Amino acid sequence: MTTPSDILMQAQAMADQLTAWRRDIHMHPELSFQEERTANLVAGQLAALGIETQTGVGKTGVVGYLGDGGPVIAIRADMDALPIQEENDVAYASQTPGVMHACGHDAHTAILLGVATILARMPDRPAGQVRFLFQPSEEDSDDENKSGATRMIEDKALDGVDGVIALHVASDLPSKRITIVDGPASANEDSFEIWLRGTGGHGAFPHQTVDPTFILAQVLNSIHGIRARRIDPTKAAALSIGMILAGAASNVIPSQVYLSGTMRSFDDGVRQQLRDELAKVLEISRVLGGDFEMKLWPGYPAMINDVDVARLVRVSTRDLVGAHAIMEAEPMMAAEDFSYMTRKAPGAMFMLGAKKDGVERPHHTPVFDIDESAMPLGAAVLADVACRLLRQKASQ
Repeated sequence: MTTPSDILMQAQAMADQLTAWRRDIHMHPELSFQEERTANLVAGQLAALGIETQTGVGKTGVVGYLGDGGPVIAIRADMDALPIQEENDVAYASQTPGVMHACGHDAHTAILLGVATILARMPDRPAGQVRFLFQPSEEDSDDENKSGATRMIEDKALDGVDGVIALHVASDLPSKRITIVDGPASANEDSFEIWLRGTGGHGAFPHQTVDPTFILAQVLNSIHGIRARRIDPTKAAALSIGMILAGAASNVIPSQVYLSGTMRSFDDGVRQQLRDELAKVLEISRVLGGDFEMKLWPGYPAMINDVDVARLVRVSTRDLVGAHAIMEAEPMMAAEDFSYMTRKAPGAMFMLGAKKDGVERPHHTPVFDIDESAMPLGAAVLADVACRLLRQKASQ
């Protein structure tokens, strides 16, 4: 029987190939729902392994089907890049101006190709099907505000799935360390735009105007009071303003102020309360003689890690490389559209530490990069957990 040690050795033997795949994808990044080259690379590799392959899933996604006749376990990797100009001086730097893999999706795709290789070659792979989900557009949504996970679900990629797993590389965690949390792991996310309207006028005659900048001062203070005075202090929440735009001249009171921001939470009830309280706060503008308009853009829901699946990730990591590789983790306020998949089937995402060369290389920045030597461990954990889940589901 193939053991965790066997899986780890196979993953480590693929280190050069994983790096080659990752660098190829890194050099040719593609934005959300534009991942044509990446999808072709993925489909070609899956076909070469004899894995049934479907393209055009969720617009530009790829699904591989390995095995049948039993439980179905899905493994997801996202493929899209970000509109960022890379600043790293490396041989594999992006060759596409203004586009860069600044969040590790190139590594996710390479790792999942490695998992597919390991499982396709496993002579005693557990009965059932492993479904490889190469997802487009985690970083953005289309003109209907739908991301790649939603589009793949609509195209039935998650139909019949009994469990789903994924990883995310983390450039701020020690390399070859694993973290995973039980329950809420990433946050609900909503974005908003607000227009505070007055009448504006000459800066020398403020009494003849309805000044939206004065309204802004009252509204802004009240917005920041929502978390402090309206939300249960035992519940996590964040409400941040990211942009304020007003005026064009020092002696002209503008007629309008624009602001935008984001709201984060783990609890769906708190999510709705944030929305409601924000709308109430904006009524201040009408009390002061002005008016407002708000547009709310619902984002990804909170990602909920299934406790049992998370436990298997810890057990697998311990059996593969030892308990020392498991680090304590806390939920993050960032958002992740894998959350849609964990609401379709029990699942979990773990973080794979990949900090490189002691330099701070934050996600979504021009200097993001990872320690590629961590990728074999990620592939081994995903492959081993998939096998454990197949056996577990078959015995239930």
